Amino acid sequence: MDDLTLDEALEELESAEDFLVYFGVVFDAAVVHVNRLHILQRFHNYLAQAGALPDAEATRRAVYTELLTRAYQDFVTSDALTEKVFKVFHMHEPQTSFVPLSSITLAEPVAEAKSGDCGCGGKGVCHSSEAAARG
Repeated sequence: MDDLTLDEALEELESAEDFLVYFGVVFDAAVVHVNRLHILQRFHNYLAQAGALPDAEATRRAVYTELLTRAYQDFVTSDALTEKVFKVFHMHEPQTSFVPLSSITLAEPVAEAKSGDCGCGGKGVCHSSEAAARG
């Protein structure tokens, strides 16, 4: 991959380990094994936050190395549950919903069932245990 441009090399990289090796980030395989997707997503998030990068390949490579190192270090000093990189980790957090009073309506009142009518539509000719218990 040494003869490829940075953009060409990035197209060839597939795993978190590939990225870390290519950018020369020293890593613990156990940390990467458990957090590989989280590290790559955090790296992606950091790149998005960085905005437009310079055109100079050497400068971009330095920025990529810095951001990938930072993403990896986030999971050396913390864990996936604490970092909450993916949306699934936010799903059980308290949710607030607003229902305006004007949207609440009363339902039509239900007619009371007559004695012996269990409500199944049998009009008093019901053989359910509920109707038998009432009778």
